[in-house]
Amino acid sequence: MKAVMAQTFGGPETLAVVDLPDPSPRAGQVLITTEAIGVGGVDALIRSGALAAYGTPSGHILGSEVAGTVAGVGEGVDPAWVGQRAWAFTGESGGYAELAIASSETLVPLPAGLSVVDAVTLGSSAMVAHFALRHAHFARGESVLVRGAAGGIGVVAVQLAARGGAGAVGVTTSSAERGDRLRGLGATRVLDRAGRGADDDPAAYDVIIDIVAGPDLPSFFGRLEPNGRMVVVGAMAGMPPADFGAQMVTAFRKSMSFATFSADTVPMPDRRAATAELFATAARGELEAVVHEVLPLDKAVSAHQKMEAGEVFGRIALTP
Repeated sequence: MKAVMAQTFGGPETLAVVDLPDPSPRAGQVLITTEAIGVGGVDALIRSGALAAYGTPSGHILGSEVAGTVAGVGEGVDPAWVGQRAWAFTGESGGYAELAIASSETLVPLPAGLSVVDAVTLGSSAMVAHFALRHAHFARGESVLVRGAAGGIGVVAVQLAARGGAGAVGVTTSSAERGDRLRGLGATRVLDRAGRGADDDPAAYDVIIDIVAGPDLPSFFGRLEPNGRMVVVGAMAGMPPADFGAQMVTAFRKSMSFATFSADTVPMPDRRAATAELFATAARGELEAVVHEVLPLDKAVSAHQKMEAGEVFGRIALTP
């Protein structure tokens, strides 16, 4: 099979198309003929080596989610899966390939009306956005700010907050054009990356979903209402300053809360159920899969270059 391997830690140029033996599913696993492959920010972090301290290796096939047709099953897996269209989570690697192995526990059938490209565009991003809002104890009528709203998680978080009855949905993004597109998804306030609006809008928020982190994270504590909650679900701009909590302590009387969220803490059955419901919502036309571009598998380098350049709005998908 053809696959794309990150040969060493580094930039997009470290990705290479290779020929590998076809994999075979072991007990509890399925083999999927991939028809679409999700490309996400975590792929870039793994490729760069930013997550090496957490055990993510170099010299492996990138990609954590695929959609396609189940071609085979391992011992203990219901053979009725064979021939079904499904989305699957492959873990931290294995997705950028013509054939992928995944645990049968991650499989989510694709509803009629949902394409494989839409499935990998939503997939993990939509599930993370869903549970991040839950982790923040978001309630109808509260205001939400999505920091880094133009990415895969962000565009879904904006839609879910709006659908969930948010009193206001603010976004930070890099351009007026992107702001207009986010308004079309449900945003009501558009701020620049530093959190400033065109009219220097001083509004504060009950919930901040932060996909960016980085050195500017502490400044957004000033955007929280009393009893406000910030949940960090990504670190696309790197780690925050070591003393980032000092600003929260300075505003002690506001009773603000800070948390991180990883889908790793959600039991797999709950993740599957949420993903299935989000897919059904999208199939009904009530949730938009924001596809930036569909590229062939051998253009994975180009996909990562576009992410590095900040050109991507939503997600890129690869097709074998």
